[in-house]
Amino acid sequence: MPVPIRSIRKPSEMTKLFMTTLLGILFGFFLGISLPTLSLSKLNLPTGLLPSFDITYMEDKFSGLSPQALLNALSSLRGHSIHSLLFHRYNGTKIWLNENPRGAERLPPGIVTSESDLFLRRLWGMPDEDLAVQPKYLVTFTVGYEQRKNVDAAVQKFSENFTILLFHYDGRVTEWDEFEWSKRAIHVSAPKQTKWWFAKRFLHPDIVAAYDYIFMWDEDLGVDHFDGEEYIRLVRKYGLDISQPALDPEKGTTWAMTKKRYDTEVHKHTEEKPGWCKEPYWPPCAAFVEIMAPVFSREAWRCVWHMIQNDLVHGWGLDFTMRKCIEVWNIRERESAMGRGEEEVSNRMEDVL
Repeated sequence: MPVPIRSIRKPSEMTKLFMTTLLGILFGFFLGISLPTLSLSKLNLPTGLLPSFDITYMEDKFSGLSPQALLNALSSLRGHSIHSLLFHRYNGTKIWLNENPRGAERLPPGIVTSESDLFLRRLWGMPDEDLAVQPKYLVTFTVGYEQRKNVDAAVQKFSENFTILLFHYDGRVTEWDEFEWSKRAIHVSAPKQTKWWFAKRFLHPDIVAAYDYIFMWDEDLGVDHFDGEEYIRLVRKYGLDISQPALDPEKGTTWAMTKKRYDTEVHKHTEEKPGWCKEPYWPPCAAFVEIMAPVFSREAWRCVWHMIQNDLVHGWGLDFTMRKCIEVWNIRERESAMGRGEEEVSNRMEDVL
């Protein structure tokens, strides 16, 4: 019976194999340290060797280290795979896109949703049956229960195209169910807070992105002559990014800029008391909207939201600065028409913007 014979390499062949392997390792090491300016983002690694990942993203994450330091770290980690080095902070999860929102880099782009809305959803059934009409505008009131009748009168001025959101500062929420519309409204309650506190925390631009315009109103406004749909028509017609309804000139004390004028549908500038406005095209004679009933376009609100400070309480003075969030219309033409030189015009544009 034949006896199986195992193939045994000669000692000289084993020595050659060992030396070849050692020389290959040394050659790779010296090649690596001789390229200190090598950019990791330029590497094209075979897909069969490493899992798919965004090497540019990893370079950004370790931007504080030089390429030489990274190479040294790679060489010093004996027994650790490149995969464990690059992914140990991410629990082995694949990095997809560095264009994803911060914190969502590990999510496939098809499931990333950076924006939301305030539409109420049913607990069962098809999602496309949730809304008979999808509201295009958002109206918020910061309210106390004692002002319920006034708020009810204001809500009646808005059609089903408007989502109603009540910010409660007195903790009384369920009592509002005496109004049928309140059962479809959204209620947020926090004791003794103002509308700017609520707005900063609950009206993030990515949350209200579904709405073309956001109304931020006080609870004590008179709305006898107001119509929500007509107001939206005028805002769109004149391209107003930040606006407010005109106030009755016969009631109360207010800025001339915000008083109703019967000779025009809208006005962007007016004349205050003599000597009050050194710059006729700056607040409060122009580009001025009070904080009691402002209306913002989606784009303007994205800017204004960032302007609101976390500790802002009453919002006084905010109405003088909101203009920075809109494009200053025809500023060069206006300043030039006043006889100012090119250098002065440029300086004033920087001051405004």
